Amino acid sequence: MIFFQSDTTTIINGDCLNSSLFLEPFIDLIVTSPPYNVGIDYNNHQDSMSYEEYLAFSYQWLTNCYNWSRKSARLCLNVPLDKNKGGLKPVGADLTKIAQKAGWRYQSTIVWNEGNISRRTAWGSWMSASAPYVIAPVELIIVFYKEQWKKSYKGKSDITREEFMEWTNGLWTFSGESKKRIGHPAPFPKELPHRCIKLFSYVGDTIFDPFLGSGTTLIEAAKLNRKGIGIEIDKEYCELAKKRIVTEVQEELLSTTSP
Repeated sequence: MIFFQSDTTTIINGDCLNSSLFLEPFIDLIVTSPPYNVGIDYNNHQDSMSYEEYLAFSYQWLTNCYNWSRKSARLCLNVPLDKNKGGLKPVGADLTKIAQKAGWRYQSTIVWNEGNISRRTAWGSWMSASAPYVIAPVELIIVFYKEQWKKSYKGKSDITREEFMEWTNGLWTFSGESKKRIGHPAPFPKELPHRCIKLFSYVGDTIFDPFLGSGTTLIEAAKLNRKGIGIEIDKEYCELAKKRIVTEVQEELLSTTSP
């Protein structure tokens, strides 16, 4: 069901596990941060599955996205490196394997240092070799592609020399986003999709987010003159995304056209 549509942006109130949502491949770039299965209180998603259920869930949506993607499509998957809630799990490594099982080919991994020192709280045995826990306060942006890494068509790139030099370094440092400010339990910062979209897509490409949430990916897609399509299962979050897109994209247009 289409919840909101403009010239460049479409929000679909639906479930990305539904393989029949789209009939033809249309995606050029996916930028998304799926649920991490760490007990976040979403409105319409159970975020505390068993780990086996979580991997099965991941395989289903990754397979659907693969089938909806064009041959030279890319996927930027923002996930934790690992987690210790509910048992120590190598989430980044496991989701890389699951994505490959779904058909995606691995290209590279960007390490996002968001400077969240609050993650460094699981010391285990304090100042002892008995049972120390090492927790890295970083997340990953794992980059995949469908059939071919080099794009099969020529388009316009809008990335600057300085951006290209900085962003092809696989260590990105910028802050996370405030849940309170955005009004969503797990928002990511605009800088993340902004960099991914400029680095991995042409102007006019179709950008997709199967877990739209507060709409950040589509906001950046619209600002960067790409088409944006997002799926969100919860109507309240659809409304939040719509309001943010309308307000923030309009503000961007006004700022670029004002004398």
